[in-house]
Order: sequence, then C-alpha cells, then structure tokens
Amino acid sequence: MKVMLREVSDSDLPVFFAQMNDPEGIRMAAFTAKDPSDRAHFQAHWARIRQDPAVIARTIVGDSGEVVGHAAVFGPPEEREVTYWIGRQYWGRGAATAALRELLGVAPERPLHARVAADNVGSIQVLKKYGFVVTGSERDYANGRGEEVDEVLFTLLG
Repeated sequence: MKVMLREVSDSDLPVFFAQMNDPEGIRMAAFTAKDPSDRAHFQAHWARIRQDPAVIARTIVGDSGEVVGHAAVFGPPEEREVTYWIGRQYWGRGAATAALRELLGVAPERPLHARVAADNVGSIQVLKKYGFVVTGSERDYANGRGEEVDEVLFTLLG
C-alpha cells in the first residue's frame, strides 16, 4: 500500500478517535489512554501534540485520500520515540511499513526509540525492517488490556 504523510488537520481527529477506540486496535497497542472513549481527554491530548513544536505528528493518507492513521515522533532529543496507529482495515497491507518509511524521512534525527507490546508481531516486524534493534524489555501495566504486559524496546541508531 502506498501512503503519504501530511500535517494533521481538524477533520482527521474524528477518524483518529474512531480508530483509537477499535477494541482490537486497543488490544494490539496495549499501552493506550486510560479511557480511550473520553473525547475531552482525546481532544486535549491532540491539542497539546499539535501545539508542541518538538512533536512531529502526521496524518497517514492512503492511495485514495483516505485517512489510514497517524504517525509521530516525540520526546526530548536523547529519547525521541516513534509511534504510529493504523486503522484496522489497513492492517496487513503494508500501511505501517510505508508510513514508518515516510516518517523516518521527515525525522532524520537519531537515535530514535520505539516500544511495542511483545505479542504485537506485525509492529515488531515493521520496526526491524527499518533497522530498529531490540535494546531491552520491560513489563508494565497496559491500560488497553487491564493487566501487565511484556514490552519490547527498540532503538534505531543510523
């Protein structure tokens, strides 16, 4: 699947909200907001993201102009982290792979870090494809599952 990244617009937010409330998406992401259905919290979160010049946040747009998801780079210089959320209807079609490739072009700084639930095989494969290497693991409480979950830590150096 071919995708492009563009600045986040107000009209993208309802799509992001729906995607981030998909039960299977929540399970796979695991480390989500305490209450993903809290629209006020969601709106405030995205307002902070969009106002922070240190955050690179982009809408992932598909071949036909549809909003596929979002991707971002955030955090202090020594701890910059990538994140992405792909709508479930686009899983398994290469959208995450294409979006990460584009995001790495927009955010050339290194190192970059990522965190993934250990059983999220698809996301792990996407990160490894672009040279992210496993640098550790943690076990932490995941709101999206209501329990502690193993998490794999990744770093991209070059």
